[in-house]
Amino acid sequence: MLARYILSSNRRLLRCISDAPVNSPKAAENEQWLQNLDKARYESKRVRDEVDQNAIQEDKDSKFLEGPGGFKYKIASKSQESTYIIVKSPLSNFTSVEYLQRNKNRKIQQSNFVDLKIVKCRSGNGGNGMVSFFRDAGRSIGPPDGGDGGNGGSVYIQAVPGINTLAKLKNTYIADDGKSGAAGQLDGANGRDILLTVPVGTVVKWCMDPTVVRKFIDKKVRSNQGDSLRNILNSNMVTMQCRGMYELDRIPRKIQLFRNSYEPGSGWLFKGKDEDYHLEKDWFIALNKKVTNHDLEIITQELENDSFPLFGLDLYKPTEKPICLLKGGAGGLGNMHFLTNLIRNPRFAKSGRAGIEQCFLFELKALADLGLVGLPNAGKSTILNQISNARPRVGHWEFTTMHPTIGTVSLGIDKPSFTVADIPGIIKDASIDKGLGLEFLRHIERSNGWVFVISLEKESPIDDLHTLIGELGGMEKVVSKNILVVCNKADIDSDKPTISLTKYLRIEQFCKAQNWDVIPISALNGENIDILLEKMAKCAGKL
Repeated sequence: MLARYILSSNRRLLRCISDAPVNSPKAAENEQWLQNLDKARYESKRVRDEVDQNAIQEDKDSKFLEGPGGFKYKIASKSQESTYIIVKSPLSNFTSVEYLQRNKNRKIQQSNFVDLKIVKCRSGNGGNGMVSFFRDAGRSIGPPDGGDGGNGGSVYIQAVPGINTLAKLKNTYIADDGKSGAAGQLDGANGRDILLTVPVGTVVKWCMDPTVVRKFIDKKVRSNQGDSLRNILNSNMVTMQCRGMYELDRIPRKIQLFRNSYEPGSGWLFKGKDEDYHLEKDWFIALNKKVTNHDLEIITQELENDSFPLFGLDLYKPTEKPICLLKGGAGGLGNMHFLTNLIRNPRFAKSGRAGIEQCFLFELKALADLGLVGLPNAGKSTILNQISNARPRVGHWEFTTMHPTIGTVSLGIDKPSFTVADIPGIIKDASIDKGLGLEFLRHIERSNGWVFVISLEKESPIDDLHTLIGELGGMEKVVSKNILVVCNKADIDSDKPTISLTKYLRIEQFCKAQNWDVIPISALNGENIDILLEKMAKCAGKL
């Protein structure tokens, strides 16, 4: 028989428990299984009602720990006696400003390019065990032969190459429930699994139900507090139970999820006599006490499966095997498992365990070597047209680019190629939800370098450069990247060359102080493009 070892949280002792016997077990086999259950000691690690992960509380305290990707959190409480670590984190980590504002911009919503989506997923419930007895012509009732219920379907995710949008993801995915057991020792069929295929570069995060978040935000807006949406999400906290990678790890790494299923010792299905009748019988009370340990074993296994990385799941490369997001519920035991020397006609079985429902935020982060950053109408799309086969929309009006475009730049047969991402223009005060650029900044977060495109047509290009640096998080964040400053439209003042030269020299002086490369070009006329390609390849780390 297959054995499963479990580490006790307090005594840290290895204990062994055998799985329920299969294939129409005899009374002696069931007796042995129940005896092993009686010897095993389980301590439920579930702290069910201590923390409501859907509760949002206001918190003005700004002392946070810093996690990957700017994730801010603080530990509310942790104890060596508890498996869980109570963590508080801003609501902004578990929803998206861009997603909540997406309905305000119909053009982006109607585009085939979708890089942000919240999906509700639910795994299937386990099938119920069957109450049945063998019958033939020679006897009216024989030994119990009710089969077990099938396991519920699970939800899996896999990153595959060849996909570049999240547009095909549906809003809801529900895996099939397991089928109930049948007579003749027939187990129910397992529920069908669901596989979500996403582009390489997708980051998956646990998030709160959007309907709950919207109701909370609407309440804040009605109270006339005057805060922006971003401030509301940053100043209100979500409290959750987390745990480490292993039992004694005191660093929060995984969010503990819980399913709404029956408690240990419950979940019985009765046929003929009701539950009150059985609860008065000493033989059933003794049986239920042993089977409670079996329920605790399943719950312990569920708690191991029902967790998700606190800082998200980064699918930055193709996954060879699908990753399980939500595990289906276990099937219930049929009445053939409860035949013992004392219980000859068990008219009861166990119901299947419930599945689990959660919401996940999918963010597509393009895997580009370089990111083009600039104010609207600075000429980023024209540059991308000149250096690659990409054909982004080009125009003389602002916000011509409404969603990111990625182009591949080839330097020759004997030289490596690199990719460049063009994102919508960034405007002043973009960090407080103005414009579109910061909404798509995720697509250049992983880039080796950033190319700042500055238009010499503007009155003060150096001020535009400082604006970009400030909106992208300041010098502290910008210096972590390789930077190339491209002064475009160098021919705009051809009749007054000293004006363009003066503007360029001011930018060049600033860039030399930062040890940044700088180059003047005219993307429209194709001037200095060859030199630009060399500098971009160097910025991308290809030369």
